[in-house]
Amino acid sequence: MWSYFGNKQRRPSASSVMDYIRRLKVCGPRIFEDAVETIPGRLPGSDAGVANSSGRESGEPTATSPLLHPSLPASPQQDGGASEDATPTPQSPSSPASVPSPQRKASESGLTPVGAGTFDYDRMYEDDDDPELGSMEGHGSVIHHLLSQVKIGMDLTKVVLPTFILERRSLLEMYADFFAHPDLFCQIADLGTPQERMVQVVKWYLSAFHAGRKSEVARKPYNPILGEVFRCYWDVPEATTYDKSTPYELVTDGPIPWATNNQLGFVAEQVSHHPPISAFYAEHKARRISFCGHIWTKSKFLGLSICVYNIGQGCVSLLDHDEEYILNFPSGYGRSILTVPWVELGGTCQITCNKTQYSANVEFLTKPFYGGKKHRISAEVFSPGERKPFLTVDGEWNGVMMAKWKDGATEMFVDTQKMGIVKKNVKQVAEQSPNESRIMWKEVTAGLKFNQIDQATAAKCALEQKQRDEAKHRKENGLTWENKLFDLIDENWIYKQPLVKRLSQQN
Repeated sequence: MWSYFGNKQRRPSASSVMDYIRRLKVCGPRIFEDAVETIPGRLPGSDAGVANSSGRESGEPTATSPLLHPSLPASPQQDGGASEDATPTPQSPSSPASVPSPQRKASESGLTPVGAGTFDYDRMYEDDDDPELGSMEGHGSVIHHLLSQVKIGMDLTKVVLPTFILERRSLLEMYADFFAHPDLFCQIADLGTPQERMVQVVKWYLSAFHAGRKSEVARKPYNPILGEVFRCYWDVPEATTYDKSTPYELVTDGPIPWATNNQLGFVAEQVSHHPPISAFYAEHKARRISFCGHIWTKSKFLGLSICVYNIGQGCVSLLDHDEEYILNFPSGYGRSILTVPWVELGGTCQITCNKTQYSANVEFLTKPFYGGKKHRISAEVFSPGERKPFLTVDGEWNGVMMAKWKDGATEMFVDTQKMGIVKKNVKQVAEQSPNESRIMWKEVTAGLKFNQIDQATAAKCALEQKQRDEAKHRKENGLTWENKLFDLIDENWIYKQPLVKRLSQQN
């Protein structure tokens, strides 16, 4: 913020503060719905209706020119390094003297250049070094301006947030962290009885939320753009691999064609802009287990906090047992938005299996206004037809959870503090398709990485404006958007080529 005014030691004038706020109002990120649609086949900077000559599939958004610095060339693309049409790069509103150069920032951060004038974008995403936000009192004028736009209970769709609160990744990538413990997920298919499998589903579910929050600081991921895709896979720890006599082979018809049948593949797509809905799918072919889910994020202003309702559901499918476990997701809360923001989860969730009639209730407990502890969780697991649980679990969803069985025995159920997060494998940015998350947001990520907020804001503004123009073009020409990976069936978004469908076609 201060870099915009040039001199940290001098209090800015009222007119300059209002100019800065007006600029935020135009360019800043919206809370949950700043994503806009993309025209199939358009190149950046091209006239409306020009076909994509790069040979990519129609309907994939194209990557933008690098916006971190006008002199930086674009990263080489997967299509043989073909360069994109030259487009004017939005200039930062800050003067060169007030913002250190990206090269200097990269040098100071220890980030290694990968070529002349380019940076290691992959490391920018992998580095877990988002600085603490600190107190919002240091951004008082901006925060008070934001609060002047809202009322209690108001939908926050159109409210603008400053760029400095962003986390350096897309919301689609954050959803991948549900599978940060792929061994727990894959073990579900290995167990012999319905009760054991339900308990394992609960164990995986309770461990699935802590990895998505790198810290308690309430940073916000990028709002995915319609058609945006994130892909990755995990190596399942050796202790839980399937029969080693089964040969490893690439799953070329799966969600990650370069992953093997002994790896857990994941793909997510932004399938709707209004309302904002993300759909995601994961599978382990050798274990014959898959997951399909979708989340619609709906936000509300609560006064001193913000609530994000995660509306939707997920389904764990066990092909060998013909079982499906239906589950939903807790709401998220951004607390203490006027001081030091922090995140907690809240709400009641259910896990049910229609075939076996096993079920579980999971309660994410919000911190009381006075006293009490943060991040508490309580779960009960029920046998078919029973009203008393045979298993209860209590603890913290980002800490230790203890299990108590019906016979009174207790044991450690999950300890997220000692469980190692399995790193996801993601294609390098230079090899990604232009509609994939990391290449789409790379210049915003670079600006945030080097604390060049003006450059990050300019990059985000350019990306958003390009999408708005393309959405307008589609509306004017009567074009409709078609999702690539998921179909809407009844009220659920279903992956078009799930494992069960592909195996039935093979047989």
